[in-house]
Amino acid sequence: MTAIQQGINKKLVLTGLIIGMFFSALEQTIVGTAMPTIVGELNGFSIFAWVTTAYLITSTTVVPIVGKLSDLYGRRLLYLIGTIIFIIGSGLCATADSMEQLVLYRGLQGIGGGMIMPLSQTIVGDIFTAEQRAKWQGVFGAIFGLSSVIGPFIGGLIVDHISWHWIFLINVPFGLLSAIVIFIGMKNEIVKPKEDVHIDYLGIATFIPGLVLLLLWLTFGGDKFEWFSMTSGLMFFGSILFLVLFGVAETKAKDPILDFSLFKNRVFAATNALGFLLGLGMFGAIMFVPMFMQGILGVSPTQAGSTMTPMMIAMILASIIGGRLLLRFRFRTVLTTGMLITTAGFYLMSTMGVDSSKFTAYAYMIVLGLGMGLVMPTLMIAIQNEFPKSQLGAVTSASTFFRSIGGTIGVTVLNVVMNQTLQQKMTDAAASEKNPLLAGALKELSDKTDGLFSLLINPDALPMPDQVKMAVVTAIQNVWSDSFSTVFLAGLLFVAVGIIVALSVGDSKIKRDSEPQPETLAAANE
Repeated sequence: MTAIQQGINKKLVLTGLIIGMFFSALEQTIVGTAMPTIVGELNGFSIFAWVTTAYLITSTTVVPIVGKLSDLYGRRLLYLIGTIIFIIGSGLCATADSMEQLVLYRGLQGIGGGMIMPLSQTIVGDIFTAEQRAKWQGVFGAIFGLSSVIGPFIGGLIVDHISWHWIFLINVPFGLLSAIVIFIGMKNEIVKPKEDVHIDYLGIATFIPGLVLLLLWLTFGGDKFEWFSMTSGLMFFGSILFLVLFGVAETKAKDPILDFSLFKNRVFAATNALGFLLGLGMFGAIMFVPMFMQGILGVSPTQAGSTMTPMMIAMILASIIGGRLLLRFRFRTVLTTGMLITTAGFYLMSTMGVDSSKFTAYAYMIVLGLGMGLVMPTLMIAIQNEFPKSQLGAVTSASTFFRSIGGTIGVTVLNVVMNQTLQQKMTDAAASEKNPLLAGALKELSDKTDGLFSLLINPDALPMPDQVKMAVVTAIQNVWSDSFSTVFLAGLLFVAVGIIVALSVGDSKIKRDSEPQPETLAAANE
């Protein structure tokens, strides 16, 4: 299939994409602000984590599938379908009167969100040259960062002054506007399909259950069921079986969802590995930062919610600057520099403790943001630079998919690291404590690590004399702070490996407008 973009109104398309991407990205941060209110009203605390998990599973699963389908049937059709699904899911979420309904509707919303995000980047790759992409992908990275900055703030305003239902309803009018603008702006999209279109049904049928089982196993292992249990074993080996079958199916499919031959391309293989590692370390570790700020450094809940703002602002600036740097330097140079800065940021974060100030934390977060801002848009630009436009849907979705999977696994793995470190350090603290009363309290709490953070926020919940209470809280602060450092050191290992991967990208660089583009070279070879 070759998608030929003729007479497309780039201004309209960019406007529609910016609107759609902004509100799709906003949804990932705005919902968290409203969750305490939603849980209080719908009375579903025991399953509230599914509100996030359902969206994550469906959005991650659909990414590589929609990328391949867009190569076959065109970007506009798939983007409009994704937007409509997202709008319907958002409207249904606003009508939910039970937590079970909200979880179901969030899963539907995730399907739409999982279609919108990668297709936005693919369309940018379609309508611009390789040189122009560097500029616009940097802008889109900045938009994503901006949504992360203002999401919690907007969410707070909506919940406090209107209703949590508008957290979801706000997507409906803007989603419709985005769909209309894209529909008009891309009306001249010409899709030239292959003579014989083969949909990889077997790949879809094996990929979805394999990935869903894996994500469920990672999400609920050690919580809803023990890691070494029958349930855990069935889910793990079931996921492996389906994914192996998926791999076999892809080698035999005429139009596979994930074309393994793409990994023969050095840039494709290296950047996807790098995106996976970055997601693995970044998302897993950073989720603990607001809790550190509130529980250890004692900032207010509002201040803790805005902790990520300095990092996101730094990401926005670095994304824009990185797009410009790519016009002068090789991908390898920008990626390696970004990973070195990110690794330095992880190390600095691991040095924080109970005596650190919030301004020190902000400074270290800025270092992290600068590094990630250089890397994230460059990964996408590098991949799109290597392939003709007929393959952009598949390769762009693959890049988004691997980074998303890395983040999902990272959240789970580093959460396990945090909990096990907490338990071990609480046990050690109890064993080394000479005061019998204090030692007994610490030993009892070592089996209840899930409640330690609540005690940091509300120490009055400890039913013991004030002198002992303060000693226990101080011990918990030290243990929690040390465990936080361990998590960032674990994340540092992932991003440090990423430096080596970045060096393996090769000598590729942005193809100037005067140079032959991948699609031109592909046509010449036919």
